[in-house]
Amino acid sequence: MEEIIRLTQIDFVSLFLSVLIVLIGIKSVVSLFEWIVEKLGLEIKGIRKKHEDHELLIRTSDNLSALQKLHNKDMAKLEKHDEEMQNDIKKLTNMFIDKEINDMRWEINNFATTVSECRPCNKDSYKHCIHTYEKYEKLLEEHGLENGEVELSMELINESYRQKLKEGF
Repeated sequence: MEEIIRLTQIDFVSLFLSVLIVLIGIKSVVSLFEWIVEKLGLEIKGIRKKHEDHELLIRTSDNLSALQKLHNKDMAKLEKHDEEMQNDIKKLTNMFIDKEINDMRWEINNFATTVSECRPCNKDSYKHCIHTYEKYEKLLEEHGLENGEVELSMELINESYRQKLKEGF
């Protein structure tokens, strides 16, 4: 019972402060020991591990910097490639549009020649040519181009078509 009474009479604040002072003292002694070992040039396991970790961190940082530079170069190349591809696609698109326009012009003018030579043409041929002309005009309009090569041919085709309709195809 005496032990219990003595435990209740302990000054816990003093005990806490005493433990804290002892821990600070141990930390100071360890720091002093590390400082002395470092000044003498001796390596102990803990210090060696700190140096290795520090070196690893520096190497990792250098590697990340090199990777970042390489990434930036790759991104610049990628952007240049994208630009070249876009320009090539524009060129191909323009070439395709030019070909489509020329093919439609040729088809319309060829049909106008057929009509002007009074060769036989059926109703579907006329309708196809008129439809091709409508697509031709729409394509020119979409790309800001002007007609001027097939207007006379279309006038001839339309007159012939109206004449054929009057005659009862």
